[in-house]
Amino acid sequence: MQERIKPSLPTRARQQARDLRGGTGAEHRLWQHLRAGRLNEMKFRRQPPIPPYVVDFYCEAKRLVVELDGSQHSDVSDHERTRFLESQGMKVVRFWNNEVLQETEAVLEAILGAASNRTLTPTPLPAGEWLQGEEQ
Repeated sequence: MQERIKPSLPTRARQQARDLRGGTGAEHRLWQHLRAGRLNEMKFRRQPPIPPYVVDFYCEAKRLVVELDGSQHSDVSDHERTRFLESQGMKVVRFWNNEVLQETEAVLEAILGAASNRTLTPTPLPAGEWLQGEEQ
């Protein structure tokens, strides 16, 4: 098996990631459920740099980014950040800090759903497929 070589991170990105690891109360609460494979044995990293950003939590095996938003977040920069991460082939799920603190189980269920690519609504059938077997 060929080993994947990861280039070293710029010093500034690495230091910024370390500085952010203090985290908010919501980040600490969620980390207690995500760390050490506690959520369905998925390995999450906390505050990993994904240049030019540092994300809150990342599961590399599922290419899943979990972001927590508080009052300091702006819709414009969050949207730009999400678009960039998705363009890199990652799935991004966002939660408000108060959701994590007040509805932790629902947040964990949503993360599991995102990791397994479950949809919450039925996927529409391809055009015309509903006509099969019926007389037209």
